Amino acid sequence: MSSPHEFPAIDHGLLRFLTCGSVDDGKSTLIGRLLYDTKAILADTLHAIAATSQRRGLSELDLSLLTDGLQAEREQGITIDVAYRYFSTGTRKYIIADAPGHEQYTRNMVTAASTAHLAIILVDARRGVQTQTRRHSYLAHLVGLPHLVVAVNKMDLVDYDQAVFERIRAEYLDFAARLGIEDVRFIPLSALHGDNVVERSERLDWYDGPTLLELLETTPAAHTERPESFRFPVQYVRRPRDAANPELHDYRGYMGRVESGEIAIGDPVLVLPSGRRSRVRDIQVGGVSQPSAMHEQSVTLLLEDELDISRGDLLVRPDEAPPTVRELEAHVCWLAETPLSPTRTYVLRHTTREVRARVKRIAYRLDLNRLERESAVQLDMNDIARVSLTLAQPICPDPYALNRATGAFILIDESTNDTVGAGMTVMPDT
Repeated sequence: MSSPHEFPAIDHGLLRFLTCGSVDDGKSTLIGRLLYDTKAILADTLHAIAATSQRRGLSELDLSLLTDGLQAEREQGITIDVAYRYFSTGTRKYIIADAPGHEQYTRNMVTAASTAHLAIILVDARRGVQTQTRRHSYLAHLVGLPHLVVAVNKMDLVDYDQAVFERIRAEYLDFAARLGIEDVRFIPLSALHGDNVVERSERLDWYDGPTLLELLETTPAAHTERPESFRFPVQYVRRPRDAANPELHDYRGYMGRVESGEIAIGDPVLVLPSGRRSRVRDIQVGGVSQPSAMHEQSVTLLLEDELDISRGDLLVRPDEAPPTVRELEAHVCWLAETPLSPTRTYVLRHTTREVRARVKRIAYRLDLNRLERESAVQLDMNDIARVSLTLAQPICPDPYALNRATGAFILIDESTNDTVGAGMTVMPDT
């Protein structure tokens, strides 16, 4: 039993973040160091890593083995797949994504970034800002990550020289200003030796900012930094039938997840795209009523009126309705080996709604190496482009910059049912 003088730790909420940057900048090692120094590694896993490291003739633990799980990754010493790891401290839970550094795995990095709230961009102190550093920074900015942390790694290999750190910081800030990146923090560290990762390092005593873990602990959680509009995509309409319970004959519950905002009993709602209106009669979780629901809660909503609502409809507040559109402007990352063709029809899945879509035009393709726009008639795997889509039925998206849940969509190949593209909606004039 806890002491009456003990108080529960403050819960700062879940933080999803990813590590990215150029090849061999130490992304996997940094994650391993975080897990190791926060005591998040099981004893048998630690023993296996120690044995493998010793077999390779290493004097220290190869912490990158914690995330490089594929056999090809371990053999080649590179990261191919996106590896997710979980750990917690006394005040926060974390989900980490380790994104590949190679250019041919751009689609993997975009996938990892789509659910993250912060990106740690690693830079090798010996090499400085590289092309892939700029690519990943641009991609993180494109997919709407609100917080970037530039971790200048391997400071032990430059004798913990402050001048090296300041030079890289100035170079990155110049690049970030041209892209419009505003929230970026810088930390000098050594993932291999643990300097400034969890514990503060005396060898970097000229740096008076937070350690990496301290910065992660104080980063605002998702959905907390600005007011959000209520968005509730309907996943399923529940109509229970029970002869012994006549009350259930009139039960019509709309099941789904509150993607953003909050709702309470008695609040007015607008059904899109039909435009019908009603009020919330009840909110249930597991059959138990509750007065309200907030972002990321899966609930069942009951309305005062019997409306024609089905999967794919969107419930919003009447004064916060997004536009209903049949043409869409978006940035699309092409994920498939088969190129995107403007002559083909694809299935577009937006929240829980599916419609058929065709590419009206490709405005431009982004050259991520030069950070310039170029003309294109098709998209190959890993390409990112600004496209215009024509839809067979209307959808109700928000701009991705305002709402990542209702501003995102995927494109599906009708013949194979493979996900071939990931999209982020933009305002037509941006």
